[in-house]
Amino acid sequence: MSGSLLFCICLAYFVAAYFCYGGYLKRVFRIDPKNPTPAHTQFDGIDYVPTPRIVLFGHHFASIAGPGPIVGPIMAAYFGWLPALIWILVGCVFVGAFHDFAAMVMSVRNKGRSISYIMEDLMGYAGRMLFLIFCCSCLVLIVGIFTLLIAGMFVQIPAVATASLLFIGMAPLFALCSMKLGFGLKKSSFVFVPLVFLTVLIGDLLPIDLVASFGMSKQGATYIWIAVLAIYVFAASVVPVQWLLQPRDYLNSYLLYGMLVLGIVSIIAYNPDINLNAFNGWTALTADGNMTAMIPALFIFIACGACSGFHSLVASGTTSKQINSEKDLLPIGYGGMILEGILGVMALVAVMAMEPATFFEVGKNQPMAFATGIASFSAALGIPEVYSKVFISLAISAFMMTSLDTATRLGRFLWQELFMPRAKKSAENNNNEPSTIKPQMAQWRKVITNPFLAAFIIVGLSMLMALTGSAASIWPIFGASNQLMAGLTFLGITLYLMIKGANWFISFIPMVLMMVMSLWGVAQVVSQQWGQNSVLVVSGIFLFAMAVLMILLGASIMLHHLKAIYGKKEFAYAKVEND
Repeated sequence: MSGSLLFCICLAYFVAAYFCYGGYLKRVFRIDPKNPTPAHTQFDGIDYVPTPRIVLFGHHFASIAGPGPIVGPIMAAYFGWLPALIWILVGCVFVGAFHDFAAMVMSVRNKGRSISYIMEDLMGYAGRMLFLIFCCSCLVLIVGIFTLLIAGMFVQIPAVATASLLFIGMAPLFALCSMKLGFGLKKSSFVFVPLVFLTVLIGDLLPIDLVASFGMSKQGATYIWIAVLAIYVFAASVVPVQWLLQPRDYLNSYLLYGMLVLGIVSIIAYNPDINLNAFNGWTALTADGNMTAMIPALFIFIACGACSGFHSLVASGTTSKQINSEKDLLPIGYGGMILEGILGVMALVAVMAMEPATFFEVGKNQPMAFATGIASFSAALGIPEVYSKVFISLAISAFMMTSLDTATRLGRFLWQELFMPRAKKSAENNNNEPSTIKPQMAQWRKVITNPFLAAFIIVGLSMLMALTGSAASIWPIFGASNQLMAGLTFLGITLYLMIKGANWFISFIPMVLMMVMSLWGVAQVVSQQWGQNSVLVVSGIFLFAMAVLMILLGASIMLHHLKAIYGKKEFAYAKVEND
C-alpha cells in the first residue's frame, strides 16, 4: 500500500465519522438552534461576541492546533507507524473530537463558563477549586514554555519574527475594515488573505535578525523577544477578542489551510512509498535517546491529533463565548478536532517515506521532519523544495503564536474564576440546564479578579519561568498532565450525561482510558527523574495528588447518582409487582 492510498482511506474515514458519530452526539446532547447562546445573552463586546462560523472556526482551529498534531505523531512513529495511526484514528473520533464538542456544549449551556467553573455544578465547590488550581498551574507553564520556544525560533529563523509581527499588525486593520469601514468579511478577506501569504515573502526578504543587526548574543536576543512577547500576550488577553485575537487567528488559519492543501495535494501527486516499519516492538529507542515503553508513551506523545486536555479550556474558555448558534457547535467543536486528526495522519505519511536510519536522525526535530517530508513531496507539483520548507516552517511557527496568546487569555479567565465566590443555585433555565446566581463579590475579590491585574499576574509568572528556564525542564511532564486534564474533563462530561439521563458510557470509557494512561505517565516520569530533577519530581507528585483527589471526589458523586438512578428503577419495578 502506498502512502497516498493510506491517506485517502483515512480521509474518507474521518468524513464518515463526522456525519455518523458526530450526528449521534448531536442527538445525545440535544442540539437545538433555537436555544439562545451566551454570545447573545451575555454580550459584553469584549469576550462575549456573536461570531460568524467561518471566523470562529479559524480562531478555534488555530488555537487548538499549534505544533501538537505534527510533533506528537512523529514522536510516536519511533514505535512504528501503525500504533500511532490506530490511536489517531480511534482517539480522534471517539475520544478527542467528542471531548472538545462536549466541553463546548456544556459551556454554552452554562453561560459560557469554563469547564473548571462548571465543575462546581457537577462536583461542588471543592471539585471546582481543585480543577481550577490544576488548570491554572498547567497554563502558566504552557505560556512559559511556548514563550521560550517562540523566542528561540525568532532568533534562529529571523524571517519568522518578521512575519509574526506583520500578522499582529494586520489583525486590527482587518477588524477595522470588516466591522467599522463597511467592507464586510468577504471583501476584507479578499484583500487581507493574500497579504498573509505576502508576509511570508516579506519575512524572508527582511528578516529581523537582532544578533546580526545589533551584534548581541543569542541569549540577549532571546531575552528581548521574551519581553516583546510578554507585551503582546498581555494585550491579547485583555483587548476585545474581535480586535486582535479573533482576526489574527482567522487570518493565520489560512496559513494552516494552505499548508493542509499543499500537503494533501503533494501526497496524492507524489504517491510516496512506505519505508518505515509498521511496528518496532513494545519498547523502542525514541527521539530523546532513551528506551521507552510504548504504553503509556503512545497515548502521552500523541495529544493534539487524538485527544488533548488543553482543547477543553479553549472550547469552554474562548470559543463558547463566541458561538452564534448551537448549530455551529458540531462543525466547530467536533469538526475542528477531525481536521486535526487529518493533519496528524499527514504528519505520519510525511515521515513514512523516509528510510528508518534517516528518520531516526531527522525525527528528533519533528517540525523540521514534517517540513522536509512534505517539501520533498511538493517537488511533484513543480514547487521548489526550499520554498515549501520555508512556508511550512513559518506556518507552524505562526500557530505556536496562536496557542500562546490563547493560553494567556485562558489563564486570565481561570485566574478570575479561581477567586470568584461560591456559586448559588437557582432555578433551571429554559434549556433545562443547571444555572447559578452570580453572588455579590467582596472588594478584595473585585480587585484581584480585575482583568488587567489577572492578566499581569499570569503573564508575570509565565515570563518568570521563561527567563529562569525552569519551564523547559518540566517539559517531560507536560504530555502526561495535558492528558490528565482530558481525563478529568471526561469525568465532568460523564457526570453531566449521568445527571441528564443520557448515555454516559460513551464518556466513561474514554475517561478511564485517559486517566489510567496519564496517571501511569506521570508516575513513570517521577520514577525516572527521582533523585535527578527535583522540579520534575515535585511537579509530578503535585499533579498526581490533585488528580487523585478529583478522581476520588468524582467517584463518590458518581456512585451517589448511580444509587439514585438504580434506586428509582428498583422502586418502579417493585411498584409494578405490587400492583
